[in-house]
Amino acid sequence: MRAVVLTTYGGPDRLTVHEVPEPARPEPDGVLVRTAAAAVNPVDLQTRAGLHAGHSAVRPPMVLGWDVAGTVTAVGAEVTGFAVGDPVVAMSAQMATGRGTYAETVALPADIVAPAPASVAPSAAAGLPLAGLTAWQALDVLALPAGASLLVTGAAGAVGGLAVQLARLRGLTVVAQVRSARDTDEVLALGADRVVHDVPASGTGVDGLLETAGLPGAIGAVRENGSAVSIVPTRLPVAERGIRVDVSHVEQDGARLAALGALVDRGELRLRTAEEFGFEEAPEAHRLLAAGGVRGKLLLLP
Repeated sequence: MRAVVLTTYGGPDRLTVHEVPEPARPEPDGVLVRTAAAAVNPVDLQTRAGLHAGHSAVRPPMVLGWDVAGTVTAVGAEVTGFAVGDPVVAMSAQMATGRGTYAETVALPADIVAPAPASVAPSAAAGLPLAGLTAWQALDVLALPAGASLLVTGAAGAVGGLAVQLARLRGLTVVAQVRSARDTDEVLALGADRVVHDVPASGTGVDGLLETAGLPGAIGAVRENGSAVSIVPTRLPVAERGIRVDVSHVEQDGARLAALGALVDRGELRLRTAEEFGFEEAPEAHRLLAAGGVRGKLLLLP
């Protein structure tokens, strides 16, 4: 099968399409998925550059990618929840599992797989797993009650945009921080109650902070004894004024991913696709994401 392989750590030019062995069969508790699309995420760029080499057993040459949408082509003997032909999505924590998704077929444990939302194109569904689970799990860490106020930084981004929508579904009042005025209408359409461009002065007094953009100073917008959670562990806010500060690391979770897909199908969660690329164009997709300003997911199609 064809796969996008990282030959050595370095720039986008280190990504090349190779013929690699296709998984012959799934594990007893796993499935094989024929890829419709794999999403490009910041963690892929970091892995490509070698930034996670110190805490990952996986080394080049390797296949990158955490997100996948596709169709089940085989099921293990112990699997009862899926059948051949089922459209599915999954998030594979590639640094830990060694199972990257930039490939025509991916072998995955069934418990990290979920039914794909039927209301969106199969390729678009690939933008849900990592960003959706990251946003949901970070909101769980915050555990704000309905009626509380939340500042979401980077609200126009992939995680931030889903966090805005999920926070509103939890009954939170959402203040969305964006860097560009051109994003104002977009995040309001996603459900934000108010949009700010500068923090902390423009958003003072919120009950909680969900920090997705590497802006640790945004903690200044949180009231005394409030709470903050960051998904950027290298730039954590410093605790002050009795504010609880946590970091949220995304975890594989097929059941929660299924719940996210159901929200998409009910029209309560909107997915955004920016651009689609072929496997051979993976270096271009990496360069585009690294340049910043992407709104919606970049997808790789076999």
